[in-house]
Amino acid sequence: PSSPPPTFHLAAMPDQPGTRTPRYRSTRGGQQGLSFEDAVFEGLATDGGLLVPDFVPDVSSQFKSWASMSFHEVAFEIVSRYCSDDQIPASDLKDLLKRSYATFEHKEVVPCRKVGDIHVMELFHGPSLSFKDVALQGLGNLYQFFLTRNPRRLTILAATSGDTGSAAIHGLAGKENIDCFVLFPEGRVSQVQQLQMTSVLDPNVHCLSVKGTFDDCQNIVKELMGDLAFKKKFGIGAVNSINWARILLQITYYFYTYYKLFPKCDGQVTFSVPTGNFGDILAGYYAKRMGLPIKHLVVATNSNDILDRFFSSGKYDKGTVHATSSPSMDIQISSNFERYLYYLFEEDSDKVLKAMEGFKSTGQLHVPEEVRKRAAADFLSCSASEPQVSEAIKRYDSTHSYVLCPHTACGVNAVEQLRKQSQCENGPGHEVVVLGTAHPAKFPDAFVQATGKQPALLPALARMQGAKTRCQQLPASADSVHATIQRSLYYRGTYLHHSDRPKPERCESLEGEPGMWIVALDVEGTLVGEAWLELQKKTG
Repeated sequence: PSSPPPTFHLAAMPDQPGTRTPRYRSTRGGQQGLSFEDAVFEGLATDGGLLVPDFVPDVSSQFKSWASMSFHEVAFEIVSRYCSDDQIPASDLKDLLKRSYATFEHKEVVPCRKVGDIHVMELFHGPSLSFKDVALQGLGNLYQFFLTRNPRRLTILAATSGDTGSAAIHGLAGKENIDCFVLFPEGRVSQVQQLQMTSVLDPNVHCLSVKGTFDDCQNIVKELMGDLAFKKKFGIGAVNSINWARILLQITYYFYTYYKLFPKCDGQVTFSVPTGNFGDILAGYYAKRMGLPIKHLVVATNSNDILDRFFSSGKYDKGTVHATSSPSMDIQISSNFERYLYYLFEEDSDKVLKAMEGFKSTGQLHVPEEVRKRAAADFLSCSASEPQVSEAIKRYDSTHSYVLCPHTACGVNAVEQLRKQSQCENGPGHEVVVLGTAHPAKFPDAFVQATGKQPALLPALARMQGAKTRCQQLPASADSVHATIQRSLYYRGTYLHHSDRPKPERCESLEGEPGMWIVALDVEGTLVGEAWLELQKKTG
């Protein structure tokens, strides 16, 4: 008799060198093994930590072959190292990234310009005129790709000190199955920044002016994202730099700019990065860990100098937020700093958890001198006062006919301070780059104060003057934002299940407008009897 056919058992093939992509885990250890898609939608980890890759891909033997590539091609090489082909097929990822950067006005997307004895990486040629377009144009398309493949509703919740909000809105306005709620501190963003947000009238965009600071806005977002029942019910996602995809997409411009300065990949670059929430410079840190020849990363803060104090003294102590001419850096709690602490503490999640819980309760986080020295080997740092910022803007305008935004001026000032200490000097095989994080036209008051001259008004900004705006004013409380999101989504009809709908108030007083009332109408636009009676009852 013939032998029975052999039985085969399928086994997982071992990862080939250079082909494995990371899974994602929380800095605090409570979540592990997440896919790239999970990480994009999760935003903040369920244990309150931030998501990081379980390893950083080493491209030191490969990156030289990317030197002649276009920006979106370099972006593909970076992103594909962190996102497997079964998550986004290569052809779809290439198309997605190409579309994301087609919205930029400059053919190079992120050009690098020589100004005096430094280079300025101009990150402000996107739709909202700030560096955050580089990540948020891509993130908006990532969300749309995943939502098309797996239909569901997504409610984006974002805190902004000015630029994230407008970049998020320009990346998400009009997109199907997405609502976007942006919180900004009332009176603490520039007039241009506020107009860029509030003049977008797409029904899926909701601007919330919060009576507080950016840290208040950021804390509200974290509190609501930490409410897991609320997060699940409304499909809450994040576009702040707590979202890993933001950091990932920003890694691209460090590589791209390096190639522009050293096409033969035969030199080193120092990057001076205007820093508030630590996301932009963290992307540079990841680029360096991946193998890019970066000599120094410079943390350039304004007078809100909690980060400079940490790198110089080892003390990360929360202080009072000071309003400055560079509002996007008016921050005392840097969200992405926790990701760096994860690496500084040698990927020990228990240490990170203990440190962050201590900081939450006391407002202080101190490290031993030995740990501080390791941090100082990773980053140089400087802070700039308001007079120093103004002086840099004036000098670059008069000497180089180049207009710096106040954030970029902090980066320039940091380089000049370090050169007085014999650091950051140009030399053979070494160039210094300051990240130009926003277009100076977004901050005309700073230019007027520094030079006494009015800056030229960009056509895109001129079109906003006198435009209709829409915005709600709220107190700095998570409860008020929670209620506003629920009510707005109900009236928009975007609840997934009828049973989820809250019982609506048929009439409500309009906050900040004494004597004004919002009254619910029926589907034909008629004032129903119940609403009329409730209005009479509430107003007398």
